[in-house]
Amino acid sequence: MKKIVYIIVIVCLVVSCQKEKRETSQNTEPMVDDNYKLEFDKVALKSKFVNDSMTIWGASIVKGEDNLYHMYYSRWEKNLGWAWVTHSEIAHATSKSPYGPFTHKDVILGLRGAEFWDGLCTHNPTVHKFDGKYYLYYMGNTGDGANPCVPGKIKYNWIHRNNQRIGVAVADNPNGPWERFDTPLIDTSEDENALDALLANNPSITKRPDGGYLMVYKAVGKKIKKISGGPVVHCVATSDSPTGPFKKYDKSVFTANGTDFPAEDPFIWYEKGKYRAIVKDMHGAFTDAGRALVLFESKDGFDWNLSKNGLVSKLEINWENGTTQEVDHLERPQLYIENGKPVALLCASDTKDENGVIHAFNVQIPIKY
Repeated sequence: MKKIVYIIVIVCLVVSCQKEKRETSQNTEPMVDDNYKLEFDKVALKSKFVNDSMTIWGASIVKGEDNLYHMYYSRWEKNLGWAWVTHSEIAHATSKSPYGPFTHKDVILGLRGAEFWDGLCTHNPTVHKFDGKYYLYYMGNTGDGANPCVPGKIKYNWIHRNNQRIGVAVADNPNGPWERFDTPLIDTSEDENALDALLANNPSITKRPDGGYLMVYKAVGKKIKKISGGPVVHCVATSDSPTGPFKKYDKSVFTANGTDFPAEDPFIWYEKGKYRAIVKDMHGAFTDAGRALVLFESKDGFDWNLSKNGLVSKLEINWENGTTQEVDHLERPQLYIENGKPVALLCASDTKDENGVIHAFNVQIPIKY
């Protein structure tokens, strides 16, 4: 009799443990938030990252084991004009806070020779820590090194522009050293009709909840027969590893009727049961706010729709001192996410003076909860 009672007790304990395990598993499933919205606090003046002699454009942050916040950003000499396409390099700065102030430390991806695919220009970094390693994704190019720009006059070197490809540098420490590769992570497709037949740039990547990695990147095809090519689209690629190889899909996302260049600069991440993306709306293709930052969402990373609360920000910065600054651009959105929670939105911004000279800076905007 005692043996039977003992068996019954053991069976009840096993059933109870299994039930508890199922309930725990169910409780850890991400809750889908269909009413997701990003709101912002006012911006402290210390959160403006600017330099008198260097043009700064776009940045991404990761926290190191040293408890410092490491920013990687694009820059080039201001007296060169708007020369990002030929002379940009990726530099490194640190701060004790994700909101700054940040102090420049060094250049991590600079010149290494025209014979390399990214030997003369590196630009638009986005940094992530995956499984203990640091991965810095970026656009690189090479060419003849000629800069046709002067301050106040924008002109492109189309050799460099059309040689844009996507790369990744890897490090065990955010201070480096960073390992660069001699071939692009994402190259153009050989098919002349492919979405990325001409160039590939501006990568954004996130870890998938079911394993592997999802990337969205900007691409330009060759269907429009002019030197700049077109249309300008965004493509999806997946990989089991953060260093590839990536499988491309013949599908464009963030599209809109009546325009061959609706969007740019997506930043993607996974939160509250969905993939999400902050995207630069080039000219009001998605909301009635005109040029702005907008929010998209997706269940699978392939089919994207404008979110219910689609408008993220107009072209303005609300400073802590009570002023609102209207800016010419607010783009290259990059979220700093800590413990799964967005903490700050990093953007590149600029104004123009009476001579048409662009004065650019980065800004770290606090997320409001």
